[in-house]
Amino acid sequence: MNNLLNKKCIPCEGSAPHLMAGEIETLHPQVPNWEIRDWHELRRKFKFKNFADALLFVNKVGALAEAEGHHPDIKFGWGYVEIVTFTHAVDGLSENDFILAAKINAL
Repeated sequence: MNNLLNKKCIPCEGSAPHLMAGEIETLHPQVPNWEIRDWHELRRKFKFKNFADALLFVNKVGALAEAEGHHPDIKFGWGYVEIVTFTHAVDGLSENDFILAAKINAL
């Protein structure tokens, strides 16, 4: 199994299909605590002690997303951050989503 932390997101043009259920199940163990929703997206909620810590995390995720060229949806407030990622170009999950999730877990 390739370590997702050692990979970099690659640009998606929509020419490749989204991952199939078997491929998603193979990658999922590498991103603990991320929920697969409808075989279409990865979702995770992080908890923090306060708003400032949540904002700090959001900024780290934002910098990571920019560096990877793959941008999740982020919702946050006092003591929480919710992240949803899927690949718009393929309207589903790609390996990029798992790479990003693994790197977010490592923050």
